[in-house]
Amino acid sequence: MDEDSIILNPGSKTIESDPNKSMIIKRADAYFDKMWYAEAAKLYEMALENDKDSYNYEVLQKIADAHYFNTNMEQAYKWYNTMYETYGDQMSADNIFRYAHSLKGTGNYARSKKLMRLYNKKYEAQLGNTTVSSEQREQILDRLLNSKDKFDIKNLEINSEYSDFSPAFLGEDQIVFATAKDSSVFTTRRYKWDNQPYLDLYKAKLNEESQELRDAIKFSKKINTKYHEAAVTFTPDNNTMFFTRNNYGKKLRRDSKGINHLKIYKSVKVDGEWAEATEVPFNSDSYSTGHPVLSPDGKKMYFVSDMPGSIGETDIFVVDLLEDGSFSEPRNLGPGINTAKREMFPFVNGEKLYFSSDGYIGMGGLDVYEVVLNEDGGFDEVQNMGKPINSNKDDFSFIVNEEKQLGYFASNRDGGKGFDDIYSFKTLKIEEIPEVKNAIAGIVTELVTADVMPRALVTLLDENNIKLMEMESNEDGSFLFEDLDANTKYILKTTQNSYFDDEREVATADNDTVNVDIQMKKLKEMIAVEDGIRKLKTEMIHFDFDKSYIRTDAAKELDKLISVMNEYPQMVIKIESHTDSRGSDVYNKYLSDRRAKSTRDYIISKGIAPERIQSAIGYGEERLLNECNGSVHCTEEKHYLNRRSEFIIVGM
Repeated sequence: MDEDSIILNPGSKTIESDPNKSMIIKRADAYFDKMWYAEAAKLYEMALENDKDSYNYEVLQKIADAHYFNTNMEQAYKWYNTMYETYGDQMSADNIFRYAHSLKGTGNYARSKKLMRLYNKKYEAQLGNTTVSSEQREQILDRLLNSKDKFDIKNLEINSEYSDFSPAFLGEDQIVFATAKDSSVFTTRRYKWDNQPYLDLYKAKLNEESQELRDAIKFSKKINTKYHEAAVTFTPDNNTMFFTRNNYGKKLRRDSKGINHLKIYKSVKVDGEWAEATEVPFNSDSYSTGHPVLSPDGKKMYFVSDMPGSIGETDIFVVDLLEDGSFSEPRNLGPGINTAKREMFPFVNGEKLYFSSDGYIGMGGLDVYEVVLNEDGGFDEVQNMGKPINSNKDDFSFIVNEEKQLGYFASNRDGGKGFDDIYSFKTLKIEEIPEVKNAIAGIVTELVTADVMPRALVTLLDENNIKLMEMESNEDGSFLFEDLDANTKYILKTTQNSYFDDEREVATADNDTVNVDIQMKKLKEMIAVEDGIRKLKTEMIHFDFDKSYIRTDAAKELDKLISVMNEYPQMVIKIESHTDSRGSDVYNKYLSDRRAKSTRDYIISKGIAPERIQSAIGYGEERLLNECNGSVHCTEEKHYLNRRSEFIIVGM
């Protein structure tokens, strides 16, 4: 990633100078110390190819770091791996971290996980998501790698063979971006960090339909210089801009360590032209500031710095833009956003802050993250944007128009045209499926009191009695089964302790909700006293003419009786069975006795102990319920009433 980088000393391990170094290694070290990583890497490669004795800790670390900071992950992996195999126990925390990220950059996520476990054990507090265990980190990474794409991305035609990145909206129809494309015909000045031409700002017209950028021209001669300009932001009226530039006067200014830092500059439009830029007051020759972005109302500016008070290598800060044109003191966004690693390229709208980081759980290199701005002025939990915005390389300088659900970002991922490319993205439109409203809803109540019954188990079965769904009724007794097939028969079964099961057939309508009221009856209400005799009152246990088998409707009633007996385990009953008057007295008594025994056998088959049924006796036609004794003509319905079983309670 050829970023307008916040420049830091990347080494975390103190390395002593070796007087026996070759001249080529000394030259490479000098380039490395100036952060001319592309030049340094070439010289280290030459030295290691010709002199195997140079394979020491210092040189291996520097060649690996040089490739890493130049985002050549394949070569970084090669040398970190050599270093790990030779000096594994001595490797610094930062180098273990970079080794793991170089593995991600080459697609070796399994090996990267193992290295991150080692890093997490020793240095967990340095990472974001500090409350997340190593196992949870791996699970989160797996979800990111296996998640479905939420966006459609496209590499823009405007990209060059160099670095193109850091897009910014200018009004409704223009984009300003940074590019290193070489516009010089005769000479090329190159930035020693990555051997790329220096960056300039360009502006282009935005085609909203294709999201392509057309007719790019240099932004302004007053703004672009012979050094870096990038990462621009505009006030709401587009008459003031802030951007990042190298710290220089007539030549590049360096600190005591020889480092040239970056600074934020401000320019105001006068008579339609941008004026000479001036520094913001919180710049310094001793540290870098950059990547400014204004809030939509222009009252806050977020930026990146390694100034004193930073938590990590680079942090995101914020200042208030006051009415008199001055700035408040910079405020670090704190550990809820910043980690011990790099947070860069912020972008903010009215609802969210977006930024890039390599300190959170990610897919490799810098990943883009989002976090919601909450009502208290703080931040919710940081979330990875996922694929395809993020890749196993650096992904950064993300901007978005939330209203139109489209935007841009930059990446040095494989398959691009240059060193860094700008990509457009838009939210994938999910095919709208017509809402299915086929549902069965209802309320469970107690039969006598009409009180609602929460936590009753309601089960939905198909016609074959196969369970499809189940749920407990809510506190108000309600339940709802949704997304059902239209015009289909279902069985609804409701159960609750000390109540009879309620089972009924319900058919759905076409794109509508069918409402069912379920009234539950207590088991003890089946116990009644008639003529001083306690009985279990069921609906009539009827039998077909001249038959003794248990019918389906009879089985349901007997199941209720069984529920009562289970509720009262000391209860003992006797069964009396009766016939109608048709047929001989002897046969009818025989038939009724068969029915009594058949009823007893059914009850025992459902788990009731045999000793709890004192007797099962048939009385034939001796105890008719009506006048149908054979002397008068009776309808089938009247005869039907006489074919029954009764249940007498003899002990509880």
